[in-house]
Amino acid sequence: MLWKKGEKKFMDMREVFAQRPVLAIMRNVPLEDTLYYAGAVVAGGVKIFEVALNSVHGYEQIAMLRKEFGEDVMIGAGTAITPERAEKALEAGAGFLLTPSTQAEMLEWCRERKVPFLPGALTPSDVAMCVNHGYHTMKLFPAGDMPMSYIKSLKGPFDDTEYVAIGGVSADNIEEFFRRGYLGAGLGSNIMPKESVKAKDWKACAAYVAELVKRANAGIAAYKG
Repeated sequence: MLWKKGEKKFMDMREVFAQRPVLAIMRNVPLEDTLYYAGAVVAGGVKIFEVALNSVHGYEQIAMLRKEFGEDVMIGAGTAITPERAEKALEAGAGFLLTPSTQAEMLEWCRERKVPFLPGALTPSDVAMCVNHGYHTMKLFPAGDMPMSYIKSLKGPFDDTEYVAIGGVSADNIEEFFRRGYLGAGLGSNIMPKESVKAKDWKACAAYVAELVKRANAGIAAYKG
């Protein structure tokens, strides 16, 4: 079933990322560090997470984050590539879903159930499929492997679309992604220094995240002029 013009885009993530542009991606974070790790991210000013479902403790970590932060923080489930994974993630407390690729099955599954969804896209064909199903905000993956000008090329024919850059985003380039017009950016292991995480120096981790947010906001301001 395709989206019809005029139909409410209840599952599109545009407004979410307009308000929370930096996404923290949790993949294979040790279970015992989950709340400390997430707490540092939140203390740094990031209040939206993607928990990878192909992590060892993904579903359990979604439940832990939901219990700890309640509605103050948005918890998404990444790598939700099958309805079975998606169903289990929603039961664990996920508020939205993400995929690394464009899959008609998941586009339709989420639309029929009114589940907020950030589908993965890379090519013009991917974007067209997402738009035809009512999704105008997409996860561009792997964004770091594409030229910075790529988003402008996509927005030419697809002028009512927005993109969250995921894959290859770091402290060194996050500002540039936003300067180029990305609505959001997601960081996995680059969200905090590996040495600080290893040392469990959560205060240093929070300060690093705060600097990332500062750079993102500078890029947003520059793009808006």
